[in-house]
Formats: sequence, structure tokens, C-alpha cells
Amino acid sequence: MSTVHSNGQYKDRKKKWEEEARHMQVRPYKFTTVSGEEIKILYGPDDVEHIDPVNDIGLPGEYPYTRGIHKTMYRGRLWTMRQFAGFGTPEDTNERYHYLLKHGQTGLSVAFDLPTLMGRDADDPLSEGEVGICGVAVSSLADMEVLFKGIPLDKVSTSMTINAPAAMLLAYYIVVAEKQGVSPDKLRGTIQNDMLKEYIAQKEWIYPPEPSMRIIVDMFKYCKDEMPQWNPISISGYHIREAGSTAVQELAFTLADGFAYVEAALEAGMNIDEFAPRLSFFFNSHIDFFEEIAKYRAARRIYAKRMREKYGAKNLKSWTLRFHTQTAGCSLTAQQPENNIVRTAFEALAGVLGGTQSLHTNSMDETLALPSEKAVTIALRTQQILAHETGVTNTIDPLAGSYFIENLTTEMEQKAEEYFKRIDELGGVIPAIEQGFFQREIADAAYQYQQDLDRKEKVIVGVNEFVHENEEVEIPLLYIPPEVEQRQKQRLADVRQSRNQQAVDQSLQSLVQAARDGKNLMPPIIEASRNYVTLGEMCNALTEVFGIYEEPVIF
Repeated sequence: MSTVHSNGQYKDRKKKWEEEARHMQVRPYKFTTVSGEEIKILYGPDDVEHIDPVNDIGLPGEYPYTRGIHKTMYRGRLWTMRQFAGFGTPEDTNERYHYLLKHGQTGLSVAFDLPTLMGRDADDPLSEGEVGICGVAVSSLADMEVLFKGIPLDKVSTSMTINAPAAMLLAYYIVVAEKQGVSPDKLRGTIQNDMLKEYIAQKEWIYPPEPSMRIIVDMFKYCKDEMPQWNPISISGYHIREAGSTAVQELAFTLADGFAYVEAALEAGMNIDEFAPRLSFFFNSHIDFFEEIAKYRAARRIYAKRMREKYGAKNLKSWTLRFHTQTAGCSLTAQQPENNIVRTAFEALAGVLGGTQSLHTNSMDETLALPSEKAVTIALRTQQILAHETGVTNTIDPLAGSYFIENLTTEMEQKAEEYFKRIDELGGVIPAIEQGFFQREIADAAYQYQQDLDRKEKVIVGVNEFVHENEEVEIPLLYIPPEVEQRQKQRLADVRQSRNQQAVDQSLQSLVQAARDGKNLMPPIIEASRNYVTLGEMCNALTEVFGIYEEPVIF
């Protein structure tokens, strides 16, 4: 039987089937993705007729990389298993790192406390009460030395989630490696360094967008020359999704940010193939299983097309979107927290089936506190069970060819392209930020999702259905004692007392002058780090030149 005849016969049978199904009982439920996208009752060959299996889907390791960026994917090498770790003092976090490495973790991931994220020292009055609470406190090179004590930096890959003061934290890491005898070209890892998503979603900024972009491009240039194995940016959709966006918004806004960084580097005179192979991305893995898998596949395809066709990249590595995945913190619940183990497992599976290069699994207690040792071990074991017991690594992109997955992948690509057009009409990413476009889109999506929950059109187990009355949470939680802040302040006081103040003053003068002269900021920041200039001192010095960002009021 010919394919044409078979397809015609299928459509006739499907039409009859749909007519019969229309009169049958259906649960009173909103059949949409978590993002609110309508899902048809059935998908078939007619839903993928417009998809070219060669040019749209292709093969793993080949353009447009829909099926993965490596030819052998997890048969050749498993994803990097990371657990986000950072709490209390650098000593506390260093102990946790050694524990995780001993139990099979293959990469480190640093979580910094709020003062560090904002570029403030532990003894800053605005840091009071926050030191070491939601991450590790790092105010100077002395803290970084303790944080990585006994960890050979040429043997591990390190990811650091830091943005506004990213240049300073990277410099501290470089100098710690120097003291171990490890040169910058031997260092492997990623620093987040994604300021555009800060203005869009997470709100942890220091300088206005334009000088922030200048610092990022300076880091691109430095890493190109001195740190060829290091990823100088991790363009993050994770926090956009945590702020309440839909999957399509996360996809579109993240890639739009990435393309804005590409254009900034090109405008600064860099060649696309000098920096694009080291760009990396960071996506959320939410609870809607198929939507997340389709999102990753669409992301690779969009990126490859843009990098080759719009920006003219010639290096195949410039076309490949490499990304880290973290399971969705916003999907975790304080109620019945053990259920979070199950949620995280499905989200991790979506990340793996979507072809991630690196994965972090959240711990069950993260809505209540930073992860306890037991909870973080369960989260790590979740990845290890996926890798070694489930069989999901045996074949590449096993859902390829699914009528539903391929249709959803293409729909997400098309909707992302619509967003790109709207952003371009507003003048680009930074003008869109200044006009509040991203913020409004995310707020509207979050509001719609909350309405679905309030009306019970969407169910969260243990929250709006299957609730235990008078429930008491009985899991061990990590407690950060107030003595942590005092210890950090004391270490900082000791640093200020023992360092060469003349070298500190000269370092800060050189940094300010480089900022005024338009010179690359990484060399003076690294020199300042060697002289134990604190994080807050360097950030404050640059505000003299760049100013401090104030978000416009948006209604």
C-alpha cells in the first residue's frame, strides 16, 4: 500500500475516531501543559507531515542537533553530575564538597550567599542576617582558599552561580589555582555571568546593563586567550522559569539573551568562532515531562540555525548548544516533602531524555532549608540510578519520531520565533528590559498558572488536592547558626589587618583607571585579588565609574 493511500486512510479513520471520542466521558480536567499550551487528545502522522526528518530532526551530532550534540551521547560519556552546594562558612562547604566527591559526584557547583551575589562583604551593614544563610559567604581570596582546600582544581570541573560580581569570583578562583601550581589554561568549568536574566527575573544586579555587558565581553576575551577550557558564561533560563515563565518564554527569552551576548561580542571586534564554542546554557527541568524534552530539542535546533545562518559561524562547535539542567525548585512543595523525590526523578529523566550535558537534582528539603546531607545524597543517587539502572543511556533520543514530541518540538520552535520578532520590534533585549516587556510576560504567565491552581484545573499533590490535615513535616533540616556570620566577619577583619594596604590602594586605583580607559578589566581584578582586595571593595570601586542600576517602575 502506498504511503499516500495509507495516510489518506489514516485520516479517514482518525476523523471517525475523533467523532466517536467526542461523545465519550472525559475527566473534568484542563488538558494543557504546565505552561498552559493546549494538548490534543491524540497525535498521529498528520501532525508531523510538515516536519522534514532529514533537515529538521536529523541525526545525533549533526546539524541541526535536534537529537543531541554528540554522535554517541551517553554511550560515549555520561552527563556531569553536579549538586549545588554552598552554605555557612567556606569550611562548612569545603567539607560538603569532599563528601559529595567521595560519593560519586563528578563536578562541583558553588552556591553563594546573598551578600556575595550582590557584591557585598560579610561586614557590610546590608549583609547583616544573610551571611552564609542561602549559600557560602566569600568576601576575599582568603575565603576562596578555604573553600577549595584539598581539592585539585586541575582535576575537577567547577560551576559557579554568580552574576554581578562574576569577574571577581572568577579572579579569586584563578589565583587559588595559581597557588596550587595550576595555570588558568588547565581550569575547567563554568561561571554563570548572565546579567540580562538578572534584569529580567532574578534581580541581583549592581551596574546598569551597558557596563555589565562590557564586563561580560571582557571576560569572553580573557577566557579566549587564557582559559580555553572554561565557559565564561552560562546563559540561564532557569531563573526565568523559576520567576513564573512558561516553557516557551524560558526557551525564547534565554536564547534571545544568548544572541544579545553574541552580538555584543561581535560589536567588540571578536570573531564568532573565537568565543561561541565556549558559550553554555542553563535550563530548568519542570514537571511537565514531554514539554521539557521538546523544549531542549527545540533549543538546539533554533540555536544551530541562528549561529550558522545569521551569525555566519563556521566552526561546528559554534553551532552546538551545550547546556546544564537543574530540576525545578519552584515545583517542590513544603507540604509532603518526600513527594519532591518523585518530582525530581521525573524532571531529571526529562533532562536526560532531552540530551543535557550536565545535571543537578534538587533535594527534597529545599523549600524549607538548604539541603541536609541525607537529602543531597538521595538527590545524587537519583542521577546515579538514572544513569546505571533505567536503561535510558542505551540509545540516543529514544522519543524521536514520536508524533507528539516532534509536533511539540516544532510548535515550541515556532512560538519562540514569534517572541524573537516581538523583541526585535522593541529594539532588542536591553530596550525590551527597560520597557518591562519580559517582566510583564512572566508576571502574566505566573498569574494564569496560579489561577489554574486556585480553580483546581491543575493539581499539585499535597497542596490543592490529596492534602493531609494538620500535617507535620518530620525531615531533618540544615540549620545555619548565627556564629557563622561572626566567624566570617572575623576572618575578613584578619585579612584587612594582615594585607599590604599600599598594594590594596594601588590595585583599586588601577581597576578604576582601567574602567575609565576602556581597558580589559580582568587583569586588574586578578591583580587586586592577589593583594586580598575584598569583593565589596572592588565592586564599590567600579560603581564610581559605572553607577548603580535602578529598575524602572513598571505597572
